[in-house]
Amino acid sequence: MRILVISDTHGDLERFWKVFEKLNRENPVQMIVHCGDYFEDSNAIRKSSGLPVIAVMGNCDGELSEKSYGRLETEAGDFLVCHGHMENVDLGLQSLYYKALEANCIGALFGHTHQNTYVEVDGLYIMNPGSLPKPKDGSGGTFGIIQTSESGVWGKIYNYKDFIVDDNDSNPSCPPNKKTKVTGGHLKSLLNHSDRF
Repeated sequence: MRILVISDTHGDLERFWKVFEKLNRENPVQMIVHCGDYFEDSNAIRKSSGLPVIAVMGNCDGELSEKSYGRLETEAGDFLVCHGHMENVDLGLQSLYYKALEANCIGALFGHTHQNTYVEVDGLYIMNPGSLPKPKDGSGGTFGIIQTSESGVWGKIYNYKDFIVDDNDSNPSCPPNKKTKVTGGHLKSLLNHSDRF
């Protein structure tokens, strides 16, 4: 299954529709995941795209309950879907990591920080697609693609400007089991020094 992952659209879907149209022409997705802020955007996407959309509410939707969580079921295993504000992802990913493990998931998709990341930690895939209209990482806007099969998971973060302009990289081959290892940084430090290991 090929999945488009977005977050933090905040009422501005112009870039999303450009990405979606290009994907539909070249390498269509079968599902869309919206990791919160704004939930209403996911309703508009569902209505106009004709695809299944898994969406959760974020802090700007005023949500602090189980509506902040969803589950993406794939042939490779399930992904926890959340906005991340209740896991304090702006301070680190440890809470999110354990929540995904406790939910028996192979990965977690989240947003909130407006900063993209895609890592694999001990077999658990963690992706924040960033924000297409309001990035906070100097990227100019990003989104994620995940491709799953029975043999594994492949994922990549795409920069909006590069994707829209560069026709050569918009339809990459998707090898199964491509992983980005955590080799250092705050998450690795947290995981190495946690009392749960």
